[in-house]
Order: sequence, then C-alpha cells, then structure tokens
Amino acid sequence: MENFTFTRIESGSEIPYKLLLLADETVEAIDRYIFNSDIYLLQDGLQDVAVMALYKNSDTELEIKNIAVVDPYRNKGIGSILINKAKEIAKEYSYKTLTVGTSDTGFQQIRFYEKNGFIKKGILKDFFIENYPDPIYENGLQMRDMILLTHHLAE
Repeated sequence: MENFTFTRIESGSEIPYKLLLLADETVEAIDRYIFNSDIYLLQDGLQDVAVMALYKNSDTELEIKNIAVVDPYRNKGIGSILINKAKEIAKEYSYKTLTVGTSDTGFQQIRFYEKNGFIKKGILKDFFIENYPDPIYENGLQMRDMILLTHHLAE
C-alpha cells in the first residue's frame, strides 16, 4: 500500500474513461457530468487502480458522481479509502454534505455506502429508464430507480 498515490487530474488532461466505465454504463452518461467534475486517480506505482469524480451540487453539497476500482483491487478497502478522501476534500472546501446515487439493484453498493456512514435520503423514480437508451440489468434485475444517499460532515 505504500506505493499508492492519490492525485487530482488537471483540467485538459485525458479523461480515464476506461476506469469511469466500470461504474457508469456509457461514455454519453459520463460526459453529462465529467467536464464539471473534479477527477481523482488512485495509482499503485504506475498502475491506475481507482477513480473518483466529485461534482459541486451547491455551496453546501458535494456529490460523488463516479467511484470505481479495478477488479484485482476490489474488496481490499480501496473504495473506503476513496470515500474517506472524498470526505476530506468536502470538509476542506466547507461542504456540509456528501451525496451519492446508485441503482436500486446495486445491493452491494448500497451496503458499501451505508458501511461508510451514508444514509438513504431519497429515490429518483425511473432514473435509469429515462436517462439510458437501453435497459440495464444488475443482479438479474432491471435498473429502474436511483437510490440517493447522504453523509453529513461534522464541523
């Protein structure tokens, strides 16, 4: 773990679509938020192992739009490291809440966010039906609603 580096990708740099597509279905969907997001990359030596995109919803709310870890590094605590980094960044810039949305069929992702201090705050009905041209399936079920989760940051 001592070879890990966490860096913000500078504006105008190449966007790591290959990593972002691990957590989002299409480049078109990513393009809806990525150009107004701060992108962070976690590397192990020279290898890209994870990505996170943070988007300013308001002066008080920062949203995790994308968080993805490559297969060989999954289930090793990397996602929680990224969540903690997102919390640090949010606090540094005086945000009050950190939010994230995930599919109603993403049972593992929902548990992951709850384990990292997020609570369910709402549902965007038919989000995946209305925002993606083709049906998307996860865990054998069609993705339909987006579950919104939030984490209130301590002062």
